[in-house]
Amino acid sequence: SVEALNERGRSAGLSNQVVTPAVPTLEAPKDLHAELGPNGVLLSWTGIPQTDAPPVLNTRYAYQLFRRASGATNFTPLAETPLNGATVQLLDKSFEWEQTYDYRVDSTTHLTVGARTIDVEGDDSAPIRVTVRDTFAPAPPTGLQAVFSGVGQKPFIDLSWAPNTESDLAGYNVDRHQADSAPVKINTEPVKAPTFRDSQVQSGQKYWYSVSAFDLRNNESAHSEETSETVPSTTP
Repeated sequence: SVEALNERGRSAGLSNQVVTPAVPTLEAPKDLHAELGPNGVLLSWTGIPQTDAPPVLNTRYAYQLFRRASGATNFTPLAETPLNGATVQLLDKSFEWEQTYDYRVDSTTHLTVGARTIDVEGDDSAPIRVTVRDTFAPAPPTGLQAVFSGVGQKPFIDLSWAPNTESDLAGYNVDRHQADSAPVKINTEPVKAPTFRDSQVQSGQKYWYSVSAFDLRNNESAHSEETSETVPSTTP
């Protein structure tokens, strides 16, 4: 608090009081590392064991992960994790693709004073920059099945498969071939649902099918396992 005195030594009283905690803080990680994968940015560093932290009453220690978009001034907190003597890992899934971010980690001391918790930040790690470019294709579709239909109508083969679950999935492509021929894509527009009807079939022929998935940035998966179906010969 502050007290101001006039020239006669008289005071109007003390100012409001502010509390400043005096607690130890820990050294920031020096080996912060980032690895971009299809599920997000994996941040990792070597943690300090709890036993190495100064034992102070009503105090606990943690790491805080911060992120800043390229061009921004301030970092914002993303996640917190306790001290760990092994490798600490946190996965950031909340970013936007095709953007650049800076990450840093600091140690934080949490001091409990009555019903209140005071957070005291320690040193910051050196920031690292990550450009999150999406070069990751969806998983190959699974469970592909082909079923012939055509009794009393124009013959066709219906395909179905298990839907992909990627959040940026844009659609599927369907390939077809016959014996001793190379696969050819047969859909003219992206297939939005995990079903497709092939009506360009002929009686007495056998067809092999496979399906691939692609995302909003045209990263395409490998093809699914093939399945086949035969169109029966028509009876004169």
